[in-house]
Amino acid sequence: MGSRAGKGGLVLSSKSAPARPAPRLYLATPVVDDPDKLIAHLPALFATADIAAVLLRLKETDHRNMISAVKVIAPVVQAAGRALLLDGHVELVARGGADGAHLNGIEALEEALPTLKPDRIAGVGGLITRHDSMIAGERGADYVLFGEPDSLGKRPSTDAIAERLSWWAELFEPPCVGYAATRDEVAEFVMAGADFVLVDDLVWADQRGPAAALGAIDQALRQAYASAAKAAKAAQS
Repeated sequence: MGSRAGKGGLVLSSKSAPARPAPRLYLATPVVDDPDKLIAHLPALFATADIAAVLLRLKETDHRNMISAVKVIAPVVQAAGRALLLDGHVELVARGGADGAHLNGIEALEEALPTLKPDRIAGVGGLITRHDSMIAGERGADYVLFGEPDSLGKRPSTDAIAERLSWWAELFEPPCVGYAATRDEVAEFVMAGADFVLVDDLVWADQRGPAAALGAIDQALRQAYASAAKAAKAAQS
């Protein structure tokens, strides 16, 4: 499982030692029907926080409309130096000009790899066990996601997610992503070793607006990283 650089600004590389790179945000969109509404928010969000990539959740409609939506959104995201990944819909990635896809589970990953590799990003979540996670890494996933809700909206405890992130960060090279539902989880997952933190409703459902919410999240991430770096330096001295 070697390092690689993803398209559109999402650098997917092995963790360097002894210095740990600063974690970055991974922004998932609401379900997008009108791409223009999303695009209206993006410049302010990109100016507010260090977003590595955008995960586009498309409204299920006919493929022609979905491809058109991707073609509208992708240039805006990529021009800002970020990567655009589709939530599923591997068959639309190349046709829409996206940088890759996020898959749910090992089977979906294995089915998608021949289409996505070597030029595009293949990330994976839905990894219930440690064994599933290791299989995903062995198959060539560019990142593994821990902590996202399942189809019933259930997810592991914060402590369990942090433990999984810590375990992966210590032993494996591909980046790990923690799904954070609160600002406290953002900080905890950074401290645990997450390379990226995925946020969605934490941004879009905030009454202050997405830019203000994202700014607070970015601040929490930076403070947690500084604390982790300070603790690591103290442990080495």
